[in-house]
Amino acid sequence: MRNSIWQKSSYSGANSDCVEVRTVDGLIELRESDDGDVIVRTTRSKFAKLLQATKAGEFDHLTTP
Repeated sequence: MRNSIWQKSSYSGANSDCVEVRTVDGLIELRESDDGDVIVRTTRSKFAKLLQATKAGEFDHLTTP
């Protein structure tokens, strides 16, 4: 398995509670920067759909408990 470097949005600044992303062997991996034990792995096409849905506001109705 070939690992690449975890990256986070430049909008996160020095915050440690953000989502990080990297590419490994053609798949996209996501994790929370403050808890790297849980990693979500998906395909590029599914990640692109997630980004499109987020930008379109499809998750705006969700709230944090």
